[in-house]
Amino acid sequence: MGEWVEQKWYPSDAPALPRRSRKAGRYLAYVPDRLDSPTPPVSRAVATRAAELESRIVELTGRHPGATRGIEGVSRFLLRSEALASSKIEGMTPGPDKVAIAELVGRDNVGGFSRTAALVASNVAVLRGLGAGDPARPLTVADIVDMHARLLDQERLTGLRTVQNWIGGSDWHPIDAAYVPPPPSEVPDLMQDLVDYLNSSIHGPLLQAGIVHAQFETIHPFVDGNGRIGRALIHEVLHRRHLLPVAMLPVSMVLGTWSREYIAGLTAYRDDGLPDRVDRWLSVFLDAVAGALDQVERLSGELAELREDWRDRIRRDRLTRGLPAEPRADAVDLRILDGLPDLPVLTAAVAAEEYGVSATAARGGLDRLADAGILRSRSVGKGIRGYFADELLDLIIIAERRLASTRFDTAVAPPRRGVPVHPDRR
Repeated sequence: MGEWVEQKWYPSDAPALPRRSRKAGRYLAYVPDRLDSPTPPVSRAVATRAAELESRIVELTGRHPGATRGIEGVSRFLLRSEALASSKIEGMTPGPDKVAIAELVGRDNVGGFSRTAALVASNVAVLRGLGAGDPARPLTVADIVDMHARLLDQERLTGLRTVQNWIGGSDWHPIDAAYVPPPPSEVPDLMQDLVDYLNSSIHGPLLQAGIVHAQFETIHPFVDGNGRIGRALIHEVLHRRHLLPVAMLPVSMVLGTWSREYIAGLTAYRDDGLPDRVDRWLSVFLDAVAGALDQVERLSGELAELREDWRDRIRRDRLTRGLPAEPRADAVDLRILDGLPDLPVLTAAVAAEEYGVSATAARGGLDRLADAGILRSRSVGKGIRGYFADELLDLIIIAERRLASTRFDTAVAPPRRGVPVHPDRR
């Protein structure tokens, strides 16, 4: 069993500290069970549900050729919410078009986006890199520390914590905190135990991902940025266990939307008086997986319909110009079209680099897609035209809005976080 250990808090003698914050006293810090002694108990019902959801995931990724690639591209933009939190950016939420333009920096001399969009694009790139390592190589504590350093980008806050942290209550002391993680002296051993479990196959992928996340959040090994790494570890596990090749399942976004249930689940996980404490947490986690999977399936269907509509437009446009309805299979137009979920905003230079063709050929392909009503062009820099897949960008906005609603419908339950304006209201 885990244990609550009594600790003493001595206030700082900093002269600027308000008197009410110079509070001394005792508090209880929670030291969780190691995951190897004994193995967290999971009921047959919960294990069965996890296996059923894993089967749905396998079916989704294998049902349509290219489905995974398309959803992977769209999922990059769903990561914007996580990237906003990672950067602690407040205020206006940049639309996916602005982030997509910012992602082209370094590939073309583009402009027309805000610093916020640039920060989000940078953090999206970091987040996409998490969970993309070699699944055959065991993960180490040092790897998690490196993840944290890349995501936080604040050297003074990196590394396993050497001070006590806490959640809730005062900013100055843990005496009235809602939860106090283990003392810093316990953190290295607990983290080693965590990665030992993560590198095992004691449980199935979803059960393991849920337990890793809850245990990490319980340890809270860093001064700041624990939530971001805890959510990234979900994808790390699913990648390593070969359930998902990419971070295409927005579980963390659903958990963030269902914050009340999420906190209740983690609180239950830490309650050693509950015989089913692990089941209670995993039930919340699997509910979030099911919700995320429903939305990815919905988005996958919408994306497939949009792609088929695009192909119909190309056929009609070619027929009106007296050309065969179907372009050559290796035509640059089709290669650009197939890649739009990954690159919904392009310039001729970026398309030329991406598809290994001349700038003239790339511009011709982009212009033909614009003539077919698939892309819209506008200036994105001095002498540079950007080509935008507006319908795809709108689809991303609608999906992001759904994922921010507790009912997956903003008409029924309003968004729980900042989201772009619905395309119909612009």
